[in-house]
Amino acid sequence: MFIDTHCHLSKGDYDIDKLIDECKNNGVDTLIISGCDKKGINEGLEIIEKYANVYMTIGFHPSEVDTTTDEDLIWLEELIKKHKKIVGIGEIGLDYYWVKDNKEKQRLLFEKQLKLAEKLNMPIVIHSREATQETFDILKKYSLKGIIHCYSGSKEMAREYIKLGYYLGIGGVLTFKNSNLCDVVKEIPLESITLETDSPYLAPTPHRGEKNSPEYIPLIAEKIAEIKEKTIEEVGLITTNNACTLFDLKSHM
Repeated sequence: MFIDTHCHLSKGDYDIDKLIDECKNNGVDTLIISGCDKKGINEGLEIIEKYANVYMTIGFHPSEVDTTTDEDLIWLEELIKKHKKIVGIGEIGLDYYWVKDNKEKQRLLFEKQLKLAEKLNMPIVIHSREATQETFDILKKYSLKGIIHCYSGSKEMAREYIKLGYYLGIGGVLTFKNSNLCDVVKEIPLESITLETDSPYLAPTPHRGEKNSPEYIPLIAEKIAEIKEKTIEEVGLITTNNACTLFDLKSHM
């Protein structure tokens, strides 16, 4: 019924067998892992080979800019061509929150991965922090589709991303008290939303402050249903269809 389009799974954080069972019990049928550094990618590959309902996007997060080489990008391309269950490139993008003195290097790495996505005709998953306008201006130059992960921008920017053909990834932040995301979700169509947890981070209420889990996706769907005056079943059906369409999951089974 539900798809978690963005989570980070590692054996250090979870008993994966138990987690998969808990997800199924909560109607979360499919997970898409985000592998955004070499360690996460390699561990994710082991997981998607073991579990039929787990897929993966791979890419180098902007935090990896100082250690990522052109050879790493060749490795990335080879993995995508080799593994059928890699369904997208991400999370990639710009992050000016922690480090501001390597902006040009971040932009260069970002655009190299966008060009790879164009070459391979792959959807992308975008990380953007403290770089909203610049991220948007770069994406306008490419004919790509994807998800704006952990969307936290304005209603106006949400509409602009949707015009470009992007979905907005909505997660646990929506359930936080006085979250501005409620106004955004109210204004945009369900057909432009995908569900995500970003586990193990950003657990939704009432688990805020705890380790997040993909099994909590229904809590996010429930909040969206409340805001949009829909049933949780409608939210599940439409957001699942959005994810399946974007990542073409049937062809990756």
